[in-house]
Amino acid sequence: MTLTGLRCRNCGKRYPAEALSICEECFGPLEAEYDYEVIKDSISVEKIQKRAPTLWRYRELLPVSASSCIVDLHAGFTPLHRADNLAEELGIRELYIKNDSVNPTFSFKDRVVSVAVSKAIEFGFDTVGCASTGNLASSVAAHAAKARLKCYIFIPANLNLGKVVQTLAYSPRLVSVEGNYDDVNRLCTEIAGYYNWGFVNINLRPYYAEGSKTLGYEVVEQLGWEAPDRAVVPVASGSLLTKVYKGLKELEMLGMIEQADTRMTAAQSEGCSPVTTAFRTGSAIKPVKPKTIEKSLAIGNPADGSYALKIIRETDGTAGAASDEEIIEGIKLLARTEGIFTETAGGVVIATLKKLVEEGEIDRDERVVAYITGNGLKTQDVLHSYLQEPPVIKADLEEFRKLIEQKKEVVVW
Repeated sequence: MTLTGLRCRNCGKRYPAEALSICEECFGPLEAEYDYEVIKDSISVEKIQKRAPTLWRYRELLPVSASSCIVDLHAGFTPLHRADNLAEELGIRELYIKNDSVNPTFSFKDRVVSVAVSKAIEFGFDTVGCASTGNLASSVAAHAAKARLKCYIFIPANLNLGKVVQTLAYSPRLVSVEGNYDDVNRLCTEIAGYYNWGFVNINLRPYYAEGSKTLGYEVVEQLGWEAPDRAVVPVASGSLLTKVYKGLKELEMLGMIEQADTRMTAAQSEGCSPVTTAFRTGSAIKPVKPKTIEKSLAIGNPADGSYALKIIRETDGTAGAASDEEIIEGIKLLARTEGIFTETAGGVVIATLKKLVEEGEIDRDERVVAYITGNGLKTQDVLHSYLQEPPVIKADLEEFRKLIEQKKEVVVW
C-alpha cells in the first residue's frame, strides 16, 4: 500500500483516502500522497521495463491499491515521435511529439479515467460520471462500459459533433447542458453532492489527476531515463501541466533520474487563455468567458490554474496562446511535416510552440517535447471549413494532365 491519504495543496491539512476533493478548512484542492520510502523499496527501472506497456507499469506511483479493481483498456506508453521534419521547419535542434492521440478512445483522458474508474470500483461506487468538453466524456463512457458501471455524462450543448457521436457509441446516459464547461461543472458538483455517484473530475478528482503523471514517466523512460529540457503542454484546468511536472519530480526524488529541471510551458487558445494572460501580465488568474474554436481547453475558470502558473514561473518556463487561425495552421503543419493528425488542442500546442520559438522564448538548442493529447478525427467539423475542396475530374488521363498544367505553380490544392 503506497497511497497514504490526501493532503490539501493550500493549507496542508491531511485526510484519509476517501471520495473527497475539497479541503473543509480552506476549500483548497486535495492531492494524493504516497509513502515514497515504501515505493523506493518496491520499484526500479528494471522492474518497470519488464512490465506490460501500459500506464499501469508505474502502478506503485498510482493511487489504486487493489489490482483486482483496475479497469485497463491498455492506455499509455504511446509513441514518443522524433519530429525531425517539424524541428527543421521551426529551427529546433531536437523535437519530440508525445502522441497521446492513439490511446483507446483517442486522447490522453484514458490515463486519468483508467485511474479514476478503478478507484471508483475500489470505493464501491456503482455509478460514475463527469463534466466534460468532449474527450473525457468518451473515455468515461468507454471505461464504464468495460467495468459494467452505470454512467452519466454531462456536456456543453455546443460540443463538437465528432466527440458527441463517439461518446454515444458507448451507450452512457448523456445530458447536454445549456452554457459553457464552467456551467456544466457547477451542475455536476451539485449532483455529486446529492447522489452517491463517483464523478471522476469532482469527488474523485485527486485520484483522477494522478493518471496524468504517467505522461511524465513515459517521456523520461522513452528518452533513456532523462528529463527533457522543455515540455509544451496544452492547458485547460491546468491539472495536466502540474501532474506531468509532479511525475518528473517524483522520478528525481526516487533516484531514477539525476535531474528534473524541465522548463514547463503552457499552450492555450487566445479565446480562453487565463493562465497565459496571468503569466504575461504578472498578475493572478482572472476567470474569462471562452470564445474559441478550441472547445476541449475552453475552461474559463481553471481549477488548477494558479498551481500551473506557479510551476511555470518556478521552472523558468513560459506561456503562449494561439488565435483560431493559428490553431488551424498548427494542425495542418503537424500533419504536413510529421503525418500526425491532431485535434484543435494539438493545433494550439504546435502553433504556440512555433510562436514561442520565433519570438526567442524557447531556445532552439533545447530538447523539446510537445504533448499532443487528442486525435484530429474528433474535431473534423471545425477543420473542414478551413480546407480547400479537392478538384473533380473525369476518369481521363488528358483531364489529369491539364489539371497538372493548371496547378503546377500551386503548392497546395
